[in-house]
Amino acid sequence: MKKHTAHFLYAAASTLFFSAQNLQAAPTLTEGLTTGSSIKVNIRTRYEDVSWDGLTDADALTVRARLSYQSGAWNGFAITAEMDNVTAIDHKVDYATWPADPLVIKGKKAAPIFDPEGTDFNQAVISYTTFNNAIKYGRQRIILDNARFIGNVGWRQNEQTYDGLSFTNKSIRYTNIFVAHITNVNRIFGDENVLQGDYKQDSNLINVSYTGFEAGKLTGYAYLADNIADNYLKKLAGGNANAISNDTYGVRWSSTANPAFMYTLEYAKQSNGDKNPIEYDADYKFVEVSTTLGRFVPALGYEELGSDKGKKGFITPFATLHAFNGWADRFLATPINGLKDMYVNLGATFSGFALLASYHDYSSDVKSIDYGTEWNFSVTKKFGAVTYMAKYAAFDNDKLLATKSDTSKIWLQADWNF
Repeated sequence: MKKHTAHFLYAAASTLFFSAQNLQAAPTLTEGLTTGSSIKVNIRTRYEDVSWDGLTDADALTVRARLSYQSGAWNGFAITAEMDNVTAIDHKVDYATWPADPLVIKGKKAAPIFDPEGTDFNQAVISYTTFNNAIKYGRQRIILDNARFIGNVGWRQNEQTYDGLSFTNKSIRYTNIFVAHITNVNRIFGDENVLQGDYKQDSNLINVSYTGFEAGKLTGYAYLADNIADNYLKKLAGGNANAISNDTYGVRWSSTANPAFMYTLEYAKQSNGDKNPIEYDADYKFVEVSTTLGRFVPALGYEELGSDKGKKGFITPFATLHAFNGWADRFLATPINGLKDMYVNLGATFSGFALLASYHDYSSDVKSIDYGTEWNFSVTKKFGAVTYMAKYAAFDNDKLLATKSDTSKIWLQADWNF
């Protein structure tokens, strides 16, 4: 499918949407938007400590204050607005806030913690909804499937959201059709970061799922990402500002029939698309099986982000990356030789405490490089309106990979919702 085909599908979906019958009209605009409206406040306080061989150790105590407003509906129209403020408690940012941050502390580059200070509009959306259709225009949160390709990076204090027009249709029984045209990705590094804050886009997202099978859910998708870089950004990026542009087509199957044996299978094919300066083709493969044994939920998984003979690895630039390939975040960018991740998870619940332990074994897709191993542990407990969490990650580098160094991270977090 070419880019013009995606535009055609998107236009057709929009036409279908606007031909739908309006919902019953509210008496007045003011009554419609205020009746059923809600205001929510979230306060998330987090301490993060990073020890990274070769870099100066870093820690951060930050607070993320979020104010969200959801209006009621008037003739199917509604408004969503959300604002975030991230503040370092001591008002001193002595840690790197993006991957290439040149900050030097005590003669060495500072370890990264991707929580810059700042205030951003997270969402500003006008939506129109009928019984089977929804259309949204503006800055919006988009999470597709397990967020492996399109996500909100909700783990970080400053969330990732998308500017554009999205359409959801459920007119066909058991079928959910999502189509979006994205003009900008508001990334976690903040608006003040010239290179990493925003990614201007001319991208199309298509995701179609079907739940009519008794055994599970089938999803097919096409993510056609065109990153637009102006001359300034292209110059600073060494001419490779379009290196995240790609065309990705995939299919995903998730079982739902038997809680005692759950499994997920996924395959995707990626190429360079129209603008990526590197011509490549790479595969994505994912298999996970899990079961429930009383209080315990063990899982075994394999994820492969392939490589085209070492030219370039399969990329997922808009994913919620922290949820994949270990919490130490050492593989936020796929190595050019690809990445294989064999992992084991064990979850358990005792007296309201949710426990999770994970072990990862990393290697390359080509050249048989041993990337190392990682342990992850977390415990979460909710008391009233507050959810407390402690997490730990330890990445152990293999000597064959000089670019990856031993890393450990600790998080302590309290999340209030009002």
